[in-house]
Amino acid sequence: MGIWPVSKGSRLNRILTVRWSGQLTDGLFQSALASFVLFSPERAPDAVSAALAFAVVLLPYSLIGPYVGTFLDRFSRQRIIRNCNYIRAINLLIIAYLVNIGSTGIILTIFVLLAFGVNRLILAGLSAGLPLLVKKEELIAANALAVTGGTIWVVIGGGIGIAAKNFVSQNYGADFADSMVILLAAFGFTVAALSCFRLEKMEIGPLPHEQPYENHGFKEILEGLKILKLHPDTLRGITAVAMQRSGITALTLMALLLERNTFNDPLDPDAGLAGFGMALAIAGIGIGLGAIISPYGVLKFGRHRWMRLLMFGCIPPLLIYAYQVNEFTMIGSAFLVGLCGQGIKVTNDALVQSKIKDEYRGRVFAFYDITVNAGIVTGAIGAAFLLPDNGVTSILPIIIAIIYLFAALLLMKKSKFSAAATN
Repeated sequence: MGIWPVSKGSRLNRILTVRWSGQLTDGLFQSALASFVLFSPERAPDAVSAALAFAVVLLPYSLIGPYVGTFLDRFSRQRIIRNCNYIRAINLLIIAYLVNIGSTGIILTIFVLLAFGVNRLILAGLSAGLPLLVKKEELIAANALAVTGGTIWVVIGGGIGIAAKNFVSQNYGADFADSMVILLAAFGFTVAALSCFRLEKMEIGPLPHEQPYENHGFKEILEGLKILKLHPDTLRGITAVAMQRSGITALTLMALLLERNTFNDPLDPDAGLAGFGMALAIAGIGIGLGAIISPYGVLKFGRHRWMRLLMFGCIPPLLIYAYQVNEFTMIGSAFLVGLCGQGIKVTNDALVQSKIKDEYRGRVFAFYDITVNAGIVTGAIGAAFLLPDNGVTSILPIIIAIIYLFAALLLMKKSKFSAAATN
């Protein structure tokens, strides 16, 4: 049908190699970090501590994100992405040492924050540069491959990390096993950095600007926001993605506590980690399907209507989950909400990429990241107030369903959301 940019000679594979190798490695790192912080016998989490972990990781990027956008619109994105992968590799060597000695204090927190902050810079740069490698009509499919493929590789990396940790911990302590997985991740980020050499220095931008920019940081983000206001559907779409991701974060925390403290013996954290990993894998399958069907959904319904339909599609599984909280309904809702959510994300990414000029795209995607991160942190904090330590509640899925209904009916209302539509 001409919508999948995978033909012979396609340049998209160059950026996919960088993104997917990095995100596979990120899955390794995150699994080791989750095992060390949330799934160890001496560090049993409650709802507040789990939510705090999310907030600590994501809030700082919301402060540096505006300056990230400035870098991405001024300097070679290829060089930034390559050097950031080198930085992550070195940073993980330090984290591996801290995990091995059982450090859980402020020093470990600082290096973990650096790791996640650099990762957001990498992903924003890859998203900003992707439109320069494909045709406009291929953007949705390209995002489906890049973003969703990356998410799936994170899940695969997490599974590999869990398996590697369990293998090593048969003969060594749990902290040593986690540190070995993090060392493996450091090697993976080095591979991701080296794969950047397949891209030319300016191949993924930024393009030469027509005029220099005098503003910096938050002033430039506000400038990017003004550009988004000229395309109100993109701004509404970004807000909708943030709301959807907020709900997914809350549901993830609920699943974590259910697997850690209810569905498995709290004294057997490895069983809880394995169950949580299985739930994420099922959600990953849904995410993959959501990306695969979205290019065809857009062809049939148009971008804006397709996103509205997917937002409505998130609601029924949540109501069933709320009616009966068990492992089956949890996994079923993870699959369907993941499917619909990823369809919304890749479609909106293409919407933003197609309407925003390259000279503003880095700042706009930095703003996009900040908005989504704010939604994620909000979802985590909200979940902390609503979740008991065992994770069993019907209130949280119902509240999330109401938020999604609001987004579908009002935020994405046809007369408003589609007002500037050019499908």
